[in-house]
Amino acid sequence: MIVTDLPGYPSLKEYQRIAGRARFSVIEELAGRLEGVRVQEINSTRYGGGVAEILMSYVPFLNALGLETTWSVMEAEPAFFDVTKTLHNFLQGRDGFSPSMIETYWEAQRQNEGLIEDDADVVTIHDPQPLGLVEFLTARELDRKRLLWRCHVQLETVPTTTVGSIGNILRRLVEKYNASIFSSFQYLPLWNVPSFIIPPFIDPLSEKNRDIPRAEIDATIEKYGVDPEKPIVTQVSRYDVFKDPVGVIQAFKRVRKKIPCQLVLVGGRACDDPECFIVLREVRDTAEDDPDIHVLDLPPDSHREINALQRASDVIVQKSIKEGFGLTVTEGLWKGKPVVAGHVGGIPLQIRDGWNGYLVSTVQETADRILHLLRHPEKAEEMGARGKEFVREYYLLSRGVQDHLTVIDQVTNGRITARDSVICYHPQVVTTRMAGCAARY
Repeated sequence: MIVTDLPGYPSLKEYQRIAGRARFSVIEELAGRLEGVRVQEINSTRYGGGVAEILMSYVPFLNALGLETTWSVMEAEPAFFDVTKTLHNFLQGRDGFSPSMIETYWEAQRQNEGLIEDDADVVTIHDPQPLGLVEFLTARELDRKRLLWRCHVQLETVPTTTVGSIGNILRRLVEKYNASIFSSFQYLPLWNVPSFIIPPFIDPLSEKNRDIPRAEIDATIEKYGVDPEKPIVTQVSRYDVFKDPVGVIQAFKRVRKKIPCQLVLVGGRACDDPECFIVLREVRDTAEDDPDIHVLDLPPDSHREINALQRASDVIVQKSIKEGFGLTVTEGLWKGKPVVAGHVGGIPLQIRDGWNGYLVSTVQETADRILHLLRHPEKAEEMGARGKEFVREYYLLSRGVQDHLTVIDQVTNGRITARDSVICYHPQVVTTRMAGCAARY
């Protein structure tokens, strides 16, 4: 399915104002070098989750630059998403994936044969769900197209020693791509494919992140029964066990014993995540109808309301126990809020502990850090101001577009020579090293 209801082309001048003229000149130069290149993005869901939100802004931005870009979404039966959710969990170190699920995976790939457009020059496949589409390309297509695999999950060690295992299958598929893209060095598997390190990004002018009037913020918290007189602690994430919403409630209850406050859990649903209903039920059971705990299950297009709730908050929490990157951390920092988040995955790329937020590993640590910020609002405000400028420098759409266009320029103009090189353009971790070497920040 081709996504057609995209926003209109953005005003590039607004992004230039936010990002700065120097950076924007680099983006325009890259776009000029890629004139005539057709780009296609493929993922598994139109709404819900960070990938869909990234593509919602990234695709119109590339089109505004003059690069013809399309976005296609897989169509599959619910059983496929049960399997890929289990696979997603498996890749993050959780057991449960069985060989019997592999056929369901391949049936969905066959149903989507032809999703890769004939005239696409560069195709980016996001995450494992559509990874197998490469198998349906002819030798001529494989030679003519440039295929990128973008992995957004916190990839743990994937065993590939057993013939026919899912790890072996993933490796075989990924090695057919011209390059892979990961959010962090620590996710890199030792596979024979050029790899780029590019962290995700947010759109500062999207409905979820742009400035909104104070009156709208006030109306939103009133709509959901949030008391404006009590400090607000908020976590925004789909209801997923790896986001640990139950742990957030446990931490909040410890904080409230020492200071009056309220918790807002803002969750949404992604159509490729069938576990969300189970986790949501557990969250509600743990909340026990507590009037200070607001468990919100919002539609996937509730971007302005999420924006308002984040801006109304005193502390943003993201107590993940696994996390590919954590764009909700980025969103909270961009809104000038201190963030207390799990010391996992890509989150430490965003939070400098004690400078723009805190990194935590346990319920008690989470409670202690939230309490400290609520008791020291001046320090919280200073951290929030640092966090906003940190995101402006490193994690906005303009930086992501520049990095991705650099990768496209590399693969289309034949500048990759080492099959096992690891290349990073992100200024926090700029380096080139062999995939077999130890990765350090």
